Amino acid sequence: MNTKQLSLFSLLIFAVLGAACATPQTSSTTNANNSNATSNMTSNANAMNHGNMNHNAMNHDAMNHAGMNHANMESSPNAASQPYDLQFLDTMIVHHQGAVDMAKPALEQASRAELKAFAQSIIRDQEKEINQMKQWRESWYAGKPEAINMDMAGMRDSMKGMDMQALGNARGNAYDVMFVEQMIPHHEGAVVMSNEALAKAEHAELKTLARQIIQSQEREVTQMKQWLKTWQK
Repeated sequence: MNTKQLSLFSLLIFAVLGAACATPQTSSTTNANNSNATSNMTSNANAMNHGNMNHNAMNHDAMNHAGMNHANMESSPNAASQPYDLQFLDTMIVHHQGAVDMAKPALEQASRAELKAFAQSIIRDQEKEINQMKQWRESWYAGKPEAINMDMAGMRDSMKGMDMQALGNARGNAYDVMFVEQMIPHHEGAVVMSNEALAKAEHAELKTLARQIIQSQEREVTQMKQWLKTWQK
């Protein structure tokens, strides 16, 4: 082998060795990058899932807290400056929802069949009225901010006596009596609100609803007061 051939052979060997050394290095870097990317994706996914879990838990706790403390509700910002009919709709929807929230546990916890039937009628009638009021709100005041006004006549007084936690802890006759004691002023508040609506509401549909509320809830108040006299003995 002459000098020229030896030089070419040496260059060939160096080229082969260089490629061999470079390949593992490139593979290692690529694998490391892929590993880091996978780790980052996993961490981000875990963070997102953790965030969603916390968010859902917070919403759930907030809803439970609201359901247990109707008496502590506050008015919406600037509610009193909104049209009266909008205030009535938003406030009565919340008021009705309070009665529904109270009545649903009674289907299981009430000791008397007549009280369970009464609770079922509250749920049926007031959920129907809630849905109707929501439809009117969407039709008449779409996009308007919430206008719950706790200072509307009858609203605050009717809610302050509601203690869902104490009611939930009661059993037997004590539950039945407490339920009626809390629902009577709640119904009476709805009657006061509805009487005001007869004088102030602009929409004829609201006045018709107000008359229905007065008629049905005054009748139910009379019934509950009769039960109370009997069950407290």
